[in-house]
Parts: sequence; C-alpha cells; structure tokens
Amino acid sequence: MKLEKVLIANRGEIALRILRACRQLGIKTVAVHSTADKDLMHVKLADETMCIGPAAAKDSYLNIPTIIAAAEATGASAIHPGYGFLSENADFAEMVERSGFTFIGPKADTIRLMGDKVSAKKAMQKAGVPCVPGSAGALGDDEKENRQLAAQIGYPIIIKAAGGGGGRGMRVVRTEAELDESIALTRREADMFFNNPAVYMEKFLENPRHIEFQILSDGQGHAVYLGERDCSMQRRNQKVLEEAPAPFITAEQRKKLGESCAKACIDIGYRGAGTFEFLFENGKFYFIEMNTRVQVEHPITEMITGVDIVREMISICAGNPLSIKQSDIKFKGHAIECRINAEDPKNFLPSPGEIKMLHVPGGPGVRWDSHVYQGYKVPPYYDSLVGKLIVHDDTRELARLRMLESLDELVLEGIKSNISLHKDLLNDPVEIKGGASIHYLEQKLSEQ
Repeated sequence: MKLEKVLIANRGEIALRILRACRQLGIKTVAVHSTADKDLMHVKLADETMCIGPAAAKDSYLNIPTIIAAAEATGASAIHPGYGFLSENADFAEMVERSGFTFIGPKADTIRLMGDKVSAKKAMQKAGVPCVPGSAGALGDDEKENRQLAAQIGYPIIIKAAGGGGGRGMRVVRTEAELDESIALTRREADMFFNNPAVYMEKFLENPRHIEFQILSDGQGHAVYLGERDCSMQRRNQKVLEEAPAPFITAEQRKKLGESCAKACIDIGYRGAGTFEFLFENGKFYFIEMNTRVQVEHPITEMITGVDIVREMISICAGNPLSIKQSDIKFKGHAIECRINAEDPKNFLPSPGEIKMLHVPGGPGVRWDSHVYQGYKVPPYYDSLVGKLIVHDDTRELARLRMLESLDELVLEGIKSNISLHKDLLNDPVEIKGGASIHYLEQKLSEQ
C-alpha cells in the first residue's frame, strides 16, 4: 500500500526531514504552520500549505481539531506527528485513525501502554528487558509498606510520576526521614502537571550513562534493532550531544539487549520507529522508558547503519512489512551529533532573531539537518534548536576530529548559539575518553 498525501503536523528541522522522506517515496505533502512559521523551509517546499493558528503552540501545533480539519480539507491520507508536540499523545493518535487517516506512528493503545511508566515497566519485564529495581506498580497509601519497600530497594531511591516525562515529577530520597513527604509532594506535582497522581519508586542510580536502543517494528511480527546511542551529555535532562555506537558497549551486550528490545516490540504489536531508553551503570542496563516516536538524534543511527529511519517508518505505517532483516544490518564506523541551539552559551537563555550570515560545513561524512537559512528569523515561541550537525568517520576519534573541523567551519551570525560549548566539550578530556555520566556536563558547567 502507498500513502498518497501526508500532512506534517510539526515544524522546524523534523518537518523538513519528513518532507524529504515523503518526496523520496513519491508522496505529496501538506505543511501546516502557525502564523509565526509561514517562512519555514518545509512550508516553502510542500505541495500544499495551511495556516492552523497563531504563534502559541497550544493554539496551533497542539490544536487537535484544527489539525484534523486541515487533513480533511486537503484530502491527506496520513498524518506524521514528528517529535514533541502531539507525537506521543495517544488521544491524538486515536482521533487521527478514527477520522479515517493513518497515524504515522504506533497505535494509540501502544502509546498509552508505553506512556504510563508503570505499565511500560511491566510490559518490559514480561519481555525480559532489564528494569531498574523498584515498586511493582503505583505506590499505595500505606506509609509503613512504602518504607519497607524503600529499605528493601536500598537508598537512595527516586519517586517518579507514572505519567511524567521530560525531567518533571521526580524526587530523589536519600533517607527514610524524607520518604513520606517526598511521596506526597511528588503525588501533588504529578496530579498538577500530568493529571495523574500515581507515583512509583525506583532505585536511584548515582552516576549512570544514558544509552538508548533504536528499533524498527512493522506490527506484523517483524522487528529489527539498529544499535544504540549514547546520549549522556545532558543539561537539565535535555540532550546536547549524542553519539553512536556508545563507547565501551560490547558486541555481545548490543546483541543481547537489542534482541530483547526487538522481541518486546513484537510482543506488544509495536508499529513504527521506537526507542528504548536505559540507564547504564557498573556494566548493567536498566530500562527507564520507551519513546514511541522518531527521536531528534535518529541521524547518527542512520549514519552507522545506512538505514533511512523516517522513510522506513512511513512505509511501515502505510501497511508494508519491514524492508530489512536483522542480518542486513551492519554497523559501520562512528557518528556524532551536536545540537546547535539559538541560545546564549553562558546562561542558556534563548536567542531569537534574524540569521544574518550562514555557512554550513561540508565534505565526506558531514550532514547538516536544519530548517534555517540566511535571512530566516528564529521565532521566540518554540524550542531553540536551529540545526543538527552530524558527522561520521571510521573511528570515534576520527569522528571527534571531523566534528571539531566542521564546528570551526560553521558560521551562524545574527543570533547567539552554543557552537562554542560544543567545541569546548569535544576538547574535554572526559569526553575524549568517552563514557561520561549523565551528570558530567552539569557538573562541568557549574564549575565554570
């Protein structure tokens, strides 16, 4: 089956990435945009465009009825949510399919299952995926029971909102004296932020790395793993720099965990591209959550495997089986991605404004995924990402050097950017060695 026309329910670089994949598949595109985004590159290139509301995301990119009305008005056959916005909103996925369109992503019930951290953990344990030691489900009101459980897991522990994400709704508890109050506070926060007061308890890992596995699954009994990425360089739970493969992960570890994740996808009838996120400490992996969408950092996996993840995802959701088998996937070389943000590198405040000068690097193994161009005005309303600089080379060290050369070549004038932060990071002895923990970047920044 082939989709005739895809509505891209997103903006920025991912909208352009989806448009390119659609073009390669011979699919027509519809770009929906807010009033602030009429000059976006994918809006200029799409077959059809439609303004769906004012600049505020809640009135445009998060406005479900308007997006579905736009799909109806343009005769689209499918909707691709990209990442962020409505991409992991099960109600949206359900409404899209109920309105007669194909949702380019998993089924709504799968998004619900994996979006609730408690049910996701149960599904993963059933499939044999290693999980962080913790409560079997949501915590009850019996304080004595909760204290016994915490003692059994061993302090420090972390209390997390079942419906949480993005670093919100979590609290680290180091002693029994803090436990009852921490549970009550996290419950209130969870109810306020996520409309779901359920919380659960897990062992708190002091210095883990963030390692995630990329999976493609067709919902027809086939799934493949495309290896792992190390996304440990983070600030306030936001990834800054990513690489693939992850340093010091063995081929045996990759195969074992990759197969478990692929099996889990088959077990839950997963459809599309998905990412299993793990914390890795002392040689052990612990599942934390699954992202049921395409990730910002998908290009580094594409660079080391040669698989077009976005194109494969669209094809799967059109009802086609996976075009690749596990035996087709060969891991080659090393890739690094730097997220280039329009922000002040000193205080990380957003830096909207007009791009007066832009020169992007090139040469073998260099990729620039971006929606910006010279004269483009970066709006103040959305995420500050202006581009992703991706490099690939035979070894990690060669990729690091290639990235440094590419960052030197990248000219972005008129707005402030974090290019200098990336140069500093790539020259850091801890980053050169590899395997830094998720806390390293924040510790480094706090010392400056």
